[in-house]
Amino acid sequence: MTRSTSCNALLAATLSACASAPVSTPLPDNLKPGAQERAAFVRHARGVQIYRCDAVEGGAFKWSFVAPEAQLFDGAASQSVRGTHGAGPFWQANDGSRVVGKVKARADAANAAADIPWLLLTTTAEGPSGQMSAVKSIQRIKTVGGVAPAAGCSASADVGKQARVPYTSDYVFFVGA
Repeated sequence: MTRSTSCNALLAATLSACASAPVSTPLPDNLKPGAQERAAFVRHARGVQIYRCDAVEGGAFKWSFVAPEAQLFDGAASQSVRGTHGAGPFWQANDGSRVVGKVKARADAANAAADIPWLLLTTTAEGPSGQMSAVKSIQRIKTVGGVAPAAGCSASADVGKQARVPYTSDYVFFVGA
């Protein structure tokens, strides 16, 4: 076995072990990916959920979701950016590969009043080949923060005002088995 082959085998084994680590909070059945999919890697997101104050029927006002904006890291303590997450929603690796997601299922976070919901998304690959190319679905789990503000969108003067609410989460990326 060459040194390169040995390193690649070690890297694959390490990634597999990390990706298959159990989630500490029980995962609702509706958020489980297809039986033919396996966890390939996990990215920890740190960023904001962006909301805009909109007028709705009857002269009322509400915060409407606009987009996420986050950086993706190897783990919660990591300072090494591995990609980005933004409007679409999309997830893009540093190699330029990218997927766009569509919500398939959702479940309330443990603290639904403060934390955005957990999601299962199906994906479509875009852009060049790379880390994201084989991703079939994504779970958003372990969310903290990110819910729309409870106040501050109550008058016509607030219309168009944006709120950038900090959040963190883990994204588990699944590929075909």
